[in-house]
Parts: sequence; structure tokens; C-alpha cells
Amino acid sequence: KLQVSAATIFKNREKANVVSSMCLMGDVKGKVAILIDDMIDTAGTACKAANILKENGATKIFMLATHGIFSGPAIERISKSSFDKIIVTNTVCPDTTVLECDKIEIIDVSWIIAEAIRRQHDGTSLSELYLNKDVLKNNTELRFIN
Repeated sequence: KLQVSAATIFKNREKANVVSSMCLMGDVKGKVAILIDDMIDTAGTACKAANILKENGATKIFMLATHGIFSGPAIERISKSSFDKIIVTNTVCPDTTVLECDKIEIIDVSWIIAEAIRRQHDGTSLSELYLNKDVLKNNTELRFIN
């Protein structure tokens, strides 16, 4: 649907939160790279992936993640990273270090969560909430927290 090329970063984990190796499969030279994940926690894996993309010629590097946990050394790693911007939702309450990091943007999704709960309660269409572009257009503009 997006009509864009895709690359994959394969990661091998020895145990939880420990990546033993990462390998880029695909061409990112001269391209804008967008990493997509469900969450970003300590940012170790994400920052390693960003470095691999930069080393392989990506011109800009963004990350989109649903949940921005940002524990431990995450903010320090992100500040020093190859990322141009990391965009997360406000499903996790950010602390001041997250709000002050110029590489992190937080999108308010409270309206869509509330609407999904309302639709579930009323028995109306949930799929329309995600598939009908007019629902999104008519109900919100992207609202950034910081």
C-alpha cells in the first residue's frame, strides 16, 4: 500500500535484552530509513540498528514505536544515536528526561483509544475506526505532547 521498498534488520538474541548479532538485508543507500517496532525500552537494539542503517548509507533515520518505555540508559543512547527522530505514542507516561530529549516526539493517541472503547461498548464498528481515513481526518490532527 505504501509503494516503498523494504529492508530488514535480522537480530539474533542470546537472551532477553541481549542482541548477539545484527545483519541488514536490503539496500538503504541514499534512502530515508524508518524503523518500526512495538516498543523501545533501553534503546540498545534500536540504536545499533540505526548505526547499521547509517553505515549502509541511509540519509535519514526515523523510528516509530507504539510504546516508549525509555528505561535505564535509553535517553543517553538516543541522544548520541544516529536517529533523526523517534516517534512514540503516549501509552506510557513520559518523565522529564524523555520530554526534554530533542530526538523524541510523542503523539497523543488518547482520542483513538477512547473512541475504540466507546465503539466496543456501543457495539459499533471498530474496523471503521482504522480503515476509514475520514474518521481519522475528521477527529484529530496529529497532536504532539512535547
